[in-house]
Amino acid sequence: MFKKLKNRFLLLNLVTISVMMLVAFAAIYAITYQDVRRDIGMELHKTSEFYYNPHGNVGKQRSGPDEEYKNMPGDPPMESGYGGPPPGRTVSFMLLADPSGAISVTESRFDMEAAFYEEALEKALESGNDAGQFALDGNDWAFSAQAAASGTMFVFMDVTAQQGILTNLIYTFVAVGLGMLIVIYFISRFFASRSIAPVKEAFEKQKQFIADASHELKTPLAVIQTNTDVLLANREDTIESQAKWLHYIKHETERMAKLTNDLLYLTEMDDSRAAMLFSEFNLSDAAETVILTMEAVIFEKRLRLDYDIEPGLTVNGSSEQLKQVMMILLDNAIKYTNAEGSISISLKKQHHDVVLSVSNTGEGIAPEHLNRIFDRFYRTDASRTRKQGGHGLGLAIAKSIVEQHGGKLYARSTVGETTTFFLHLPMH
Repeated sequence: MFKKLKNRFLLLNLVTISVMMLVAFAAIYAITYQDVRRDIGMELHKTSEFYYNPHGNVGKQRSGPDEEYKNMPGDPPMESGYGGPPPGRTVSFMLLADPSGAISVTESRFDMEAAFYEEALEKALESGNDAGQFALDGNDWAFSAQAAASGTMFVFMDVTAQQGILTNLIYTFVAVGLGMLIVIYFISRFFASRSIAPVKEAFEKQKQFIADASHELKTPLAVIQTNTDVLLANREDTIESQAKWLHYIKHETERMAKLTNDLLYLTEMDDSRAAMLFSEFNLSDAAETVILTMEAVIFEKRLRLDYDIEPGLTVNGSSEQLKQVMMILLDNAIKYTNAEGSISISLKKQHHDVVLSVSNTGEGIAPEHLNRIFDRFYRTDASRTRKQGGHGLGLAIAKSIVEQHGGKLYARSTVGETTTFFLHLPMH
């Protein structure tokens, strides 16, 4: 599924970029094409002016290519300043065609075969236009036609270089486009993998969450069903004699109720639907209340308790929810403290934060587990944790509450020695 999603993302990205590149290249080509056509038109116009004077005189006779033009018999004298060679950048020639389409006058700075002139004139006549472009003998030629006294004057100009600019531009676009697509493909593939990773992780967590929740519900349901079967098998017995099985059913029902409540609570926290009434309250007093509540359990298990609570530390938030966080951390410490071990609680001001630390001696938590102990249903030792009770949701609930209050919750541990949870909350 994720491979298909990644491929779709990659394909969509490549198609989008390809379309954008195509539009950009088309715009550049259109602008360059217009510029080239305009330059060709200007050059052709200048060349035409050389062969056609204001009086309509064409076909000036001369004895050589570089000799001054001379008037043909009966032509009016040329104006001052007229004449000279055609534009030096161009290769051009002029053909004067009579009404029947035969060449009557040829003017060119270069010696070319008569067949070449005839073929050029034929292509110009075939176009049926006063201006155009055609390919001849491997070169590109532009032409323009103007009416003259004795026929039609055709001026031809070699535009192979200008046309080559457009051709090279197309080849450049193709090469650059293919190169960019190859580079973009690998870049897109890299970022597609990076983009899909959080979705994949969330999906895997959801699958694991459903599996873990189903497993947690399966055990009490199995106990309830077994004890119900026992009751049904002994229908004639009194309720008093069957009280043991009923207590088992009640205990497992309470476990299921607590589990479902915790799951609903986490869902509400995730969806930001939890009604959280924030107000300023004394966190020092709340911590002492939690410690007094759990003190009896601590001494009953013969654990040593040390605490150092700085008085008068206030925060803005939900007192009940933050008490729940402290209760979870302290309960967690009690469960995992080794026999006759010790628990240390500290509440101090640190810069602009109030920092609560709950530390206990014991087996500790391996480094590979520290970043995952706040995941739902996560257990470092599943069998041992189930003996201790709980479903692996306490720390997940605690972290959700702390994040809602703009704080942070993390743990540090030395395997075989101590584990310490740190709670940072911004001071009011």
